[in-house]
Parts: sequence; C-alpha cells; structure tokens
Amino acid sequence: MPSSIPEADRRHRASAAFSLSFLSLIFSITAFSSSYWCEGTRKVAKPFCKGDSKGDLCIRFNSADGNGSQAVQYIWETGDDKFVEKKFHAGIWYSCEEMINEEGEKCRSFISLTPASDRGVLWLSIVAELLYVVLLLIGNILMSVEICYYSSVIDGLKINAFSAVVTVLAGLLGMVAHMMYTTVFQMTVNLGPEDWRPHTWDYGWSYGLAWTSFACCMAAAVTTINKYTKTILEFKHKRKKLERSFRIQYKFPEYTAPEKVCNVYVNSFQNTTDDPAHALRSLRHLATISVL
Repeated sequence: MPSSIPEADRRHRASAAFSLSFLSLIFSITAFSSSYWCEGTRKVAKPFCKGDSKGDLCIRFNSADGNGSQAVQYIWETGDDKFVEKKFHAGIWYSCEEMINEEGEKCRSFISLTPASDRGVLWLSIVAELLYVVLLLIGNILMSVEICYYSSVIDGLKINAFSAVVTVLAGLLGMVAHMMYTTVFQMTVNLGPEDWRPHTWDYGWSYGLAWTSFACCMAAAVTTINKYTKTILEFKHKRKKLERSFRIQYKFPEYTAPEKVCNVYVNSFQNTTDDPAHALRSLRHLATISVL
C-alpha cells in the first residue's frame, strides 16, 4: 500500500502535464489557422450612392439623378461625415475587412501587405510557429506513451526527460514566434500599403489564445520536470534507506555494501514498481551469496 501512493502520485502528475500540453497544442493550432490576431477599424471615404440606395454609408447628391446630370450638384457631407469606418481583422495568413453596402468580407494575403524589408522576419515567425506545433505534438505523443505504457520506472524516466526537453524547446520557439509576429504587424501598420493601414487597432482573441497556449506549454514543461526531479529524489531516498537497513541487518563491510546494494536496487527498480518485497528478496539473496 505505501508503494502505490507514490505510483499514483506519479500518474497524476503525468496526467496533469499531458492535459496542459494537449490544451497548448489545441490552442496553438486554433490561433495559427485563424485571422483574428489583431482587430480594428480603417477610415475610408464613403462611395457615391447608386440608384435608390440610401443610408449613412454612401454620399448622396441633392437630386436622385446626380450622377448622370450635367447640372451642378451639392454634397452635404463635410469633414468626418465623408468617411466611414470599416472593421478589419488580420492574422498570420490573411487580413480581411468588411465591405461597404455589401455582405461578406474582402481578404488579402498578409504576407503581400508586409513591407519587403520585414517579409523575411514574417517567414521566420511562420517557420517557428510550425516547429512549435510539431514539437508540441511530439511532446503529447511522448507523454501519452508514458501514461499508457512503459515497462519500468527507468524507462518512464527516460521518456519523461525527453518530453520535458521537447516541451521546453517548443515553449521557447512559440515565444519567439509570437514576438516576431507582433513586431512585423506593428511595422506593417506604419509602413504598409496606404489602402490597408488601420485607423485604430488592438490585439484580438487569437493573439490571446496564442499566448495562453505558450503559458500552458511552459506549465506542462514545469510539471514534467517536477515529476522527473521528484522521482529521482524518491529513487535516491529509497536507495539510501535500503543501504542503511542492509548494513544493519546483514553486517556488510562499508567498502562493499553500497556498490552491491546499488546494483541490486537498480535491477529491482527496473523490474518492478509495485512489489516492495522484490528488492528485499534480492538483497537477501545477495546477503546469502556474500556470507557463503
């Protein structure tokens, strides 16, 4: 019963790390494929009203046939009344804005809007985002293997260490990718095409989801490293405890007991984690051989 408690604790920590890593993967894929990293409005001139169209989104003449008449026509809109604000949203791949007096959106590639001097940084951001997703996927696979199947604690520790390294690398790549995209977007706002530059803008839900994915990734990495460290400390504590009890019970010499006990304990630790008497049986067997 006492040995099952650490085993259950290890399972719980592994499940928590896998859940956080899986959430990070889902959030990163959703944010990467969406176009709501930044949202805002653009200030554009109102188009002329056509036919019987009326409203505040187009410029009206003082007569219905103003466009076809040669008479002098007057436009009553002045100042800001001649402009209308169009909502837009942009992501890594596309930038879309609403259409005036029509349904739907008009989308353009965000890469084509980026200044030529910053296009290389944007491509680096895209590559880093892809690597971030791939490493998160690898980390999830390793954590699921650790939870579902491993032959011994030693094998589990190896998988645990590798998944921790992969998850930490994924988090660093994700952080760099998000920061590079932020820089590129700000440069595009200042130096991008005149017919795209926003009047007001702010970060959207995809941007928040991307950083939430990064936070979950780092939390999963910390949980995985904590699990690895705690398992190693438990291993060393049990080893010292067995060495002490073995010296007292079987009176081994100081210069031979530690090495022999270490070998027996490591072998027993590799073979089983649920039978606490297995290590003691192996130690008794070693004691019998040494006495003979």
